[in-house]
Amino acid sequence: MTNYLIDKTKLINLEYSLKCEILRTNNLGSYSCTTLVECNTRKYHGLLICHLPEPDNCHHVLLSNVQESFVEYHSVFNLGMHKYAGDNYNPKGHKYLHDFSNSPVPKLVYRVGDVILSKEKVLASNENRIYIKYTVEQARKPMLIRIKPFLAFRNIHTLRKANMEVNHHYQKVENGISSKIYTNYPELFLQFSKKNEFVASPDWYYNIEYPEEQQRGYDYKEDLYVPGYFELQLKKGETIVFTAGLEPVKSNGLLKKVNSEINKQIPRDTFENCLHNTINQFFIKKEKERYVIAGYPWLPIRSRDALIALPGLMQPINKPELALEFLQSISIHFQGHLIPEILSSCKEKTYAPDTPLWFIWTLQKYQSLFPAMDLWKLFGKQVLKIISAYLVEKEHFKIHTNGLPFIEKPHPQNSWMQAEFEGKALVKRFGYLVELASLWYNALCFVLENKTQIKNKSFVSTLEKLEPKVKKSFNQVFWNQDLGYLYDFVVEEKPNQQVRPNQLIAAALPYSPLNNEQIKTILDVAKNQLLTQKGIRSLSPVDPDYCPDYFGNHMERELAAYNGSVWPWLFTQYFDALVKVYPKSALRAASRLLQFFEPEFLQHGLCSISELYNGNPPHKAKGAIAFAMNTGELIRLRMMLIALTKRNTKP
Repeated sequence: MTNYLIDKTKLINLEYSLKCEILRTNNLGSYSCTTLVECNTRKYHGLLICHLPEPDNCHHVLLSNVQESFVEYHSVFNLGMHKYAGDNYNPKGHKYLHDFSNSPVPKLVYRVGDVILSKEKVLASNENRIYIKYTVEQARKPMLIRIKPFLAFRNIHTLRKANMEVNHHYQKVENGISSKIYTNYPELFLQFSKKNEFVASPDWYYNIEYPEEQQRGYDYKEDLYVPGYFELQLKKGETIVFTAGLEPVKSNGLLKKVNSEINKQIPRDTFENCLHNTINQFFIKKEKERYVIAGYPWLPIRSRDALIALPGLMQPINKPELALEFLQSISIHFQGHLIPEILSSCKEKTYAPDTPLWFIWTLQKYQSLFPAMDLWKLFGKQVLKIISAYLVEKEHFKIHTNGLPFIEKPHPQNSWMQAEFEGKALVKRFGYLVELASLWYNALCFVLENKTQIKNKSFVSTLEKLEPKVKKSFNQVFWNQDLGYLYDFVVEEKPNQQVRPNQLIAAALPYSPLNNEQIKTILDVAKNQLLTQKGIRSLSPVDPDYCPDYFGNHMERELAAYNGSVWPWLFTQYFDALVKVYPKSALRAASRLLQFFEPEFLQHGLCSISELYNGNPPHKAKGAIAFAMNTGELIRLRMMLIALTKRNTKP
């Protein structure tokens, strides 16, 4: 794999370049995201997007973008790009693009006549700050460059319109200005490494369009505020740095700082490096706590996603202390035996019955990764609290007399298949859920594995009697003997026979209630109906509810996501089951899938794994451009593949 150099033909082809998105994140949860040609096509795009305690503890777009222009021979050449009504792109800066590379940082090279100007963007790793490094690679004589900042100051989920509340005043700071256009926001410091002239010219740019939002059925027109522009004289070989941040900086150290940040970057020159690079996208730190964000550019911190993603994200960096830090952070949020579905939301919290059981699954995976760490000693009390409370739970679900958890009614948070529209579940799975029941069985077995460390022997005796009962009930309720696979859910003895991937979770768990022959037939069904080059479908294509394309408004996309869309993270569940019964086939299958994913790093989100893919070939990438569960599980898959390959090649 190369450094992702894209030739000029693709750069100026807007059908391609506007669909390629570049993401950079930092340890604070801030990020920078736009298209390859720097024309924002989503409301979630921006050069500097920060998580702010005020006004609402959410992500906010502060600096939407900047528009560069330079004057040569009395002509003005604009390098920026915005979309307006009727496919009107103005200015058309992409026509000057000469080259692009994405490693170690995004670098665009513009050429206008005899002038060549390069532009490198770097997000500070531990600060809410973006750096842009400009270098005049070639020029016959000194030129005048103008840089115009476009400010949004809004929540990522909303759009801004021109208004009278905006504060036009600014403060002069070293080699720049500070602007605080709304009272409930922090100041934004716009500074350069070189002296410049700021020309105050406050103005609104009206009706800038975001076509991806239009396609998704949302509001898509925004007005952006421009306080003025900066002017600087540059000559051949000269490098300057522009920065935007929440604190002022000393201008004489900017070039050293930006070069230091560039040197920290892992090159994006191989498939493995790209995978490992994505690890840093998801880890964020809040004071002394460590979390994993579900995805970019719009997903929050979701507990289930983090728990599933973490074992994979942890393996390449091999830092048990980081794993411990995360587990301790998420433990803080337990409400008794349940964990809020979204940890970063100010809204009323919701709780999923399966998430605490995924917490136990994560402990199992961590224990295998770091056997020297006594996780039971650290988290055994929390595990026992979960099991004890599940036995008497009545509000969100209940343990039926047969030992299986039972959910009374449909709810979006019943499982990972959380299709929702206007607060109601679109995929109505309730009653006995196959993955919830199997996770429950796995959790019981995990506790019994550690029974010698439990003082309450009466409780241990209760679980020892319950475990075989749950296993027997699971097979009685879910096993479809005639068709050779598991029912997806069962309500009032009415089984749902749709072929979905949730049964793979039951087959893959460290403690499965299934025997090897059952796992084999489940894998056969999954291979024939669910397996694709990009992962596992959420529903068989022969089902009348199958939706092949993730497209349309919110409700249509939600239905497609869980009725046919392909999810890469599920392939590792398939692999976990496959390696139990067909280890050699597992090696071949994993190798093929990882090969298919290498080209994905040049699509959708560059060097990122997308959230999901269309159900039908060619399985086009859709949803969020960087998704933690997919990334973590694909890394875990690769690490298991390496381990199995070594084991099989030993003399």
